[in-house]
Amino acid sequence: MKVSTGETNPSSALKPALSAALAALLLSTALAPTVRASDHFDSPATAANPQADIGDVYAWTSPQGRKLNLIMTIQGHTFSDKVDYVFHVDSGKVFGRTSASTSVICRFASANEVNCKVGNADSASGDPTNPTGLEGRNHRFRVYAALRDDPFYNNLKGLLGAYTTASTAIKNGVAVDAAGCAHFDDTTAKMIMDQMGHTDGGPAQNFLYNWTVSALVISVELDAVATGGNLLAIWGTTSIAGKPLDRLGLPFVKNTLLGVSPFSTDDASGVRREEFAAALPATSARFIADFQKSLAFQDSLDGKCGNQLLAESTESATRYKALAKLFANDRLWVNSASGVCTQFFAVELANLAGQRSLSSDCGGRSPTYDAPNVWRSLLIAGTTTGITDGLHQDEHAPSATVFPFLAPPDPKGVNH
Repeated sequence: MKVSTGETNPSSALKPALSAALAALLLSTALAPTVRASDHFDSPATAANPQADIGDVYAWTSPQGRKLNLIMTIQGHTFSDKVDYVFHVDSGKVFGRTSASTSVICRFASANEVNCKVGNADSASGDPTNPTGLEGRNHRFRVYAALRDDPFYNNLKGLLGAYTTASTAIKNGVAVDAAGCAHFDDTTAKMIMDQMGHTDGGPAQNFLYNWTVSALVISVELDAVATGGNLLAIWGTTSIAGKPLDRLGLPFVKNTLLGVSPFSTDDASGVRREEFAAALPATSARFIADFQKSLAFQDSLDGKCGNQLLAESTESATRYKALAKLFANDRLWVNSASGVCTQFFAVELANLAGQRSLSSDCGGRSPTYDAPNVWRSLLIAGTTTGITDGLHQDEHAPSATVFPFLAPPDPKGVNH
C-alpha cells in the first residue's frame, strides 16, 4: 500500500490497450443515460432479460447474531417463472477457504406465488408480497418478494467525467508505469477528483433517483446455512434450465472492472462479462489479468500509484494481483459470529490488510452501508474513507434491522 514515485514511459504493449480503453470510455459516456445500477451492462444475455439481471446482493447478520439477512435486487419489475434465483452461502472456518455450501433457491409461478428452499432445512410456498414475509414450514426462514426502492445510489455522470478526464490525459501522453498505473500530476488528479464529486459542475445528483427494483429478501437462521463454519462467502445467481445468466457477489465488479473500460458497451466487453457470469468462483482465475488492468487505472486516479488496497509497492506486473484474485472470486464475506455490522469489506480488511480492529465486525454488505464510497476509497487510496462521488445515502432510507429492510417503492418511482 506504499506510494511509488518512479515514472517511466508507457511500453509499446500498453499503448494499444490504453487507446482501446479511451475509445470505449468515450462510447460509454455517450450512452450514459442507459446505465442503471451498480452492476449492469453485464452481458447481452442479461440485457435481453431484465428479469434475470441482478443489480446488487446484500448479506449481513441480525443484531442478535442468530440470522443471516439476504437481499437480491433484480432490474425487471417482475420475477420470471422461467428463472431460478439463488443465494449461494459457502461456509468455512478460515478466510478464503470454504468447506460447505447451502443454496437458497426461489422459483416463481407468478408474482404472488413463490417456492423457496433453504438446502434441506426448510421450504416455503405461497404469496411472498406481504411485508411481514412468508414463513417456512419449519419456521427456519422467511421470504419477501415484490417491488421496493433500490437503496443503491450513484453519481454516474460525475464518475464518467472523472474517468474521461483520466483517459484523455493518458491519451495525451501521461507516463504509465510497468504495472499499468498512470502518473497524473497534481492538477490533473485534482481535476479528476473534482469531476467525481460533482454533476455537470454542480452538486452531485443521484442518477438512480427514485429507482424501483424487484427485491428478493430472505432472513434465515444461521445454523441452517453456516454448516461449515462462521465465515460465510455469499454470491447470487440467476439461471434458466441450468444455463447461467448472471452472477454477483461484490458491487461494481463486472461493469466497472471487467471490460475494456468502466461501463464500456462494446461487444467484446459484453461477451467477457457474459463469460464471467457463467463461471463459478472456483473457476474464475482466468479473469485475474482483466482485473489487474482495471485496478491499475483505478489506483492512478488520485495521482498516487501503489496506495490501493493490497497493492505492492513495486512497479511490477503483479502489483494488483492480490486484489484482482479477490474480485475474480467475487464473493461477499460475512463473519457470522458477530451481530455487529458497521463496515463494508470488514472481513477482507481484517484478514488480508491486517486491520484487526475489524475482526469483530460482521462485514458483508448491509443496505445502510456507504458501500459505493468505501469501494472507491479502497481502490483509489487504500482507505475506507476519503474518496467520494458526493453522495452518501439514498433518498429513501433502508433499514438493517426491520424486515424487509428496503423502503417501499416511491409512487413516482422510475419504471425502467
